[in-house]
Amino acid sequence: MADLTLEERIRLLEDHAALKRIVDTFSNLADDKKVHEQTFLFTEDGVVETWFGETALPPLNGRKAIEDSWTPFLAAFDTVYHMNGQFTAEITGDTATAVHYCTVELIGGPEDAKTRNSNGVIYNDSYVRVNGNWLIAKRVARFTWRDIHPFVAA
Repeated sequence: MADLTLEERIRLLEDHAALKRIVDTFSNLADDKKVHEQTFLFTEDGVVETWFGETALPPLNGRKAIEDSWTPFLAAFDTVYHMNGQFTAEITGDTATAVHYCTVELIGGPEDAKTRNSNGVIYNDSYVRVNGNWLIAKRVARFTWRDIHPFVAA
């Protein structure tokens, strides 16, 4: 960054903050089960690929497919909770890539048999700036570990 002008460095910092804001907004909306609102963080033709270990789910192509898949999935849980960790981004003009880590807690099931489904996820995102705003063009979600156990309310 030393060879960049002050304006260029400020722009990179602002872009990095905007990308991190997308990640955090995505998680907040997921926790509130506001899937429709989440879809607008993606480009119209945004793609989501999800992996559970070595098993790939069919890719989701476009906002409608994302909403149609995630709405019933999240509805199955009483509580959804994301905790975002490290986030690194590479920004080049109006495109960017980022890797971020997240723990996702999913609590649900019958009242007498609720489970807590804890997941470690690594997201690999590609972003594009559209009309001055960053959007997710592609997300690869890798659920790298999972721990499912009875939920005991405090």
